[in-house]
Amino acid sequence: MANHLSKKLKKTEWNITIVDQHEKHYYQPGFLFLPFDIYNEEQCFKTQKDYLPKSIRHIQTEIELIKAEEKKITLADGTILNYDLLIIATGARIAPEEVDGMKGAEWHKSVFDFYTFEGARNLRDKLRDWNGGKLVIHLTEMPIKCPVAPLEFAFLADAYFQKKGIRDKVEIMYVTPLDGAFTKPKAAAKLDHFLTDKKINLIPDFAIAKVDNDNKKIVSWDDKEVDFDLLVTVPTNMGDDLILRSGLGDDLNFVPTHKHTLQSEAHEDIFVIGDATNVPASKAGSVAHFQAEVLTENILRHINGVPLKEAFDGHANCFVETGFDKAMLIDFNYDTEPLPGVFPFKGIGPLKLLEENKVNHWGKLGFRWMYWNLLMKGKKIPFITPEMQTAGKELINA
Repeated sequence: MANHLSKKLKKTEWNITIVDQHEKHYYQPGFLFLPFDIYNEEQCFKTQKDYLPKSIRHIQTEIELIKAEEKKITLADGTILNYDLLIIATGARIAPEEVDGMKGAEWHKSVFDFYTFEGARNLRDKLRDWNGGKLVIHLTEMPIKCPVAPLEFAFLADAYFQKKGIRDKVEIMYVTPLDGAFTKPKAAAKLDHFLTDKKINLIPDFAIAKVDNDNKKIVSWDDKEVDFDLLVTVPTNMGDDLILRSGLGDDLNFVPTHKHTLQSEAHEDIFVIGDATNVPASKAGSVAHFQAEVLTENILRHINGVPLKEAFDGHANCFVETGFDKAMLIDFNYDTEPLPGVFPFKGIGPLKLLEENKVNHWGKLGFRWMYWNLLMKGKKIPFITPEMQTAGKELINA
């Protein structure tokens, strides 16, 4: 947004300040590849200030409080910033402390996350020397960042252990509170099939109550138990604690946001983007990119006193790694489930929807270049629009 708006507001009286406590910007899709030594650590981050436009003011510190009624921000050192418009992009974080015992004695010993850089790196070190046993891949609850990532981890783990020659010594279980592999029924049917083919045992409808560190098992609220030797869990995802302190969030600290305009439901001078919102779209990098294009126009409309456009349709575009240098691609929005077909060009592709191939895998790997060179810099992805397009898709029941 800083890159988008610095160009649009260059010759105006508006000044842009970005406040961020972090020096490094992490390429979070890389956390999936780090445990399997597909990416190294240096491929997962860059220095954040290198991507910020020179014309803006950059403050690297933590924010203590947003006082929305006063249009003020209090920084960690007590400095007060006034604002006319505020864009909240505080993202989501894992909250293993929300489940009894999850962040217990076995945390990052036999219980790991891969949704943080530290978790993915420590899991990599564990997998290098792990000789087999019961691997449980577990999803605590929705929503989570990149909903397909736990499944991708399961598929990549299957390939990883085959390549190491110990797949017969590893029992892989996929444990989820959902009634299937994914939130979208048509995609779930496809992904369930992959689990079966790869001999990954699906355990649905599992609402976790606790992690028993002493006996190495997870226990559900209805007393179901799953034993593990190695637990790879996706903890509860929550909004930043800043949102809680500021009284701006829902029960999970996500900011109630108009799902089409991206304006705060409570404050007309606050807009929200990415994982910080409560909109019913995937919490994924592609979604934040599509939102940014819509939000840029709505910020300009708001400044000029023009009604906002209800233009964001929940568009998400996700590659799904299936192992052995193959991947699927799914493209969907609020109202339309993932459909088969080709993307982005009708009749040409070259990417296949709801079908695995090597081209999709190279598309997934190539996304890292697009992330650093296009998305971060506020540039458009060629031939891909913020709104979901039906060209090339096989419409079902249309």
